[in-house]
Amino acid sequence: MNDRRLVIAGTGSGVGKTTLTIGIMAALQKKGYTVQGFKCGPDYIDPTYHTAVTGRISRNLDSWMFEHDTVLEILNKAGTGADISIIEGVMGFFDGKSPLSNTGSTAEISIITQSPVLLVVNCASMARSAAAIVKGFQDFSTGPNIIGVIANQVGSAGHYKIVKEAIEQECNVPVLGYMKREMDIDIPSRHLGLIPAIERGELNPFFDKLAQLVMETIDIDQLYRLSKTSAVSSGNSNIFQPQNEKDVCIAVAKDAAFNFYYQENLELLEANGANIKYFSPLKGEEVPSDADGLYLGGGFPEEFADELSRNVGAIRSIRSSIEMGMPTLAECGGFMFLSKSIETTSGETHQMAGMIPGRIKMQKKLAALGYREITGTSSNFLINEIEQAKGHEFHYSTFEADDDLTHAYEAKGRFGSKQEGCVLGNLVAGYTHFHFASNPTLAKNWIDACLKQKNRSTMKLSTRKRYFLKIKRRS
Repeated sequence: MNDRRLVIAGTGSGVGKTTLTIGIMAALQKKGYTVQGFKCGPDYIDPTYHTAVTGRISRNLDSWMFEHDTVLEILNKAGTGADISIIEGVMGFFDGKSPLSNTGSTAEISIITQSPVLLVVNCASMARSAAAIVKGFQDFSTGPNIIGVIANQVGSAGHYKIVKEAIEQECNVPVLGYMKREMDIDIPSRHLGLIPAIERGELNPFFDKLAQLVMETIDIDQLYRLSKTSAVSSGNSNIFQPQNEKDVCIAVAKDAAFNFYYQENLELLEANGANIKYFSPLKGEEVPSDADGLYLGGGFPEEFADELSRNVGAIRSIRSSIEMGMPTLAECGGFMFLSKSIETTSGETHQMAGMIPGRIKMQKKLAALGYREITGTSSNFLINEIEQAKGHEFHYSTFEADDDLTHAYEAKGRFGSKQEGCVLGNLVAGYTHFHFASNPTLAKNWIDACLKQKNRSTMKLSTRKRYFLKIKRRS
């Protein structure tokens, strides 16, 4: 836990929050501070950049998906040992689950965490009007504490001076600095190839350049001073307290094709008795021999479909584990991988694991995006028909089933409900990404299913041993 926090918020999407957040993190690092990153909302990609810059795993803070005390527990747990926590906003400052409230917005996160807010404003083609924008954000809601502004996309130092004077006079908050419009600092590899680029250190020069640019035009020392606040209690939330000894092993696919995991999901599994082991299907690695459960997360299997299809040993290992009854969760990319095939936007078809009777077809337009309220089914080991959880769906592909499938759960979004995913024995698969912090019982359910299957396998092995012993004695 630390008492320095700052929310980097924007007036809207595309205003430059992520670039500025990464630059501020890198600049603080260069000044010798230990920085903990957070991201408002369900996004997976931006936290990957935070992690690469700070060397500490960035976390998602989402006030719709989980309880407010849980938001604070994650904030305090992850922030321990850091000098300052930097919380990157999502979309516009007041944009969240509904257009009628602050629920799930960056503004609500700033209120829950009692964090000061630095507002990023795109000041291109305006002068005094920038003050009207800031004033509007100040007056729109009384809860958030906007303590400063950064002017982005300014045309020159002279332009910045005009904007600064207007905002400081009308809004009574300091403008800490600016970023110029013509700077060529777009984030590279934002989507595809992100993970390997970071793992090889290929983005380090970009981070260094961005830190230098930020330090030239933004007062990082003032920013650090303004981040001072008070510690906040997480109340009665203690969902990450270890509940059991580590009795089972869950294998987690993690590489450039599969890398979308909420860190809290893994930590909740560990708290409930799981030992996590990573393996790479993309590298042809098989499911660890001591695994009792299998987690195939989201990512970009379509970008590596040709390589994945050629890793016969890895596919055989995954198929065998699932066929033997290993409790398995496959989310989005993992679900796609377990289908019969993936057809790319260029029309190429690649054979996949073939566990799920259906085919994936990629398209250039978004197929689904948004929060999901999830209700399980009686045949689902992870979440039954009387349990609910929350999650998020975001993909560009469609699934065409060959046969009627037993759906895994009901997913309710803003525009209605639908039966989604599939259950095949102890396999639960679908497009929705679960967040276990929305219902920690899911982690316990998974461990219980692993223990049950483990005991069943042990009993079968014991029965086989007794059978062969009898034969041996007779002979």
